[in-house]
Amino acid sequence: MRGVRPVVEVVRLGLVSYPEAVRLQQVYVDRHRHQSGPAHALLLCQHPPVYTTGLRQAPYPAALLDRLRLLGAAVHRTNRGGLITFHGPGQLVCYPVLHLAGFKKSVRWYVCELEKTIVSVCSRFGIEASTSPHTGVWVGDNKICAIGIHCGRYITSHGLALNCNTDMSWFGHIVPCGIEGKGVTSLSAELQRDVSVEEAIPHLLDAFGERFDCRLTDAQTEPDSGGSSA
Repeated sequence: MRGVRPVVEVVRLGLVSYPEAVRLQQVYVDRHRHQSGPAHALLLCQHPPVYTTGLRQAPYPAALLDRLRLLGAAVHRTNRGGLITFHGPGQLVCYPVLHLAGFKKSVRWYVCELEKTIVSVCSRFGIEASTSPHTGVWVGDNKICAIGIHCGRYITSHGLALNCNTDMSWFGHIVPCGIEGKGVTSLSAELQRDVSVEEAIPHLLDAFGERFDCRLTDAQTEPDSGGSSA
């Protein structure tokens, strides 16, 4: 049993490029490593259209990646788990940078808690979501939230992407997360009304605080964003 609830700093980045979000995550990872600044952070953002590829043995064919770029999206390789997915406006992206020593030193536990957090978020909207042998959160056979993490020395990065009012047509150009025969959905599609990222954020924060038994506090200072967030 932990004696004191961990404090997690909520950092609201707004619309930010994918490389900038990766850089900012590293800023917070380095804080952990050097024990400087707040111990844990929850980075919330949206991205301009981007396809990201996770760790796999063979690289994706260059022709496929070029075709995706022609759609007007950026393409980036990452060091997270999982295969290819899409991020874009209308998707709530959450990057928890946590030192699991302050929670539970188990990567499997951590991923399960992320999944349960999103199941709880969906429940708050009246949507019955569930987990499956495939990582992520699902409504039937359609994925509503992708999860892909990196964890080094029990410090987490990357995280989850919850579809709120995302333009779902972007997913039609890939096999999301490499899972054949499955679809994608969003909060808006399930509820048949517009659900914005801004509407979803309070529910995500409440559910995260409950699942991880932590106290959330808004960031007191803006991170060094390099001027690329909006």
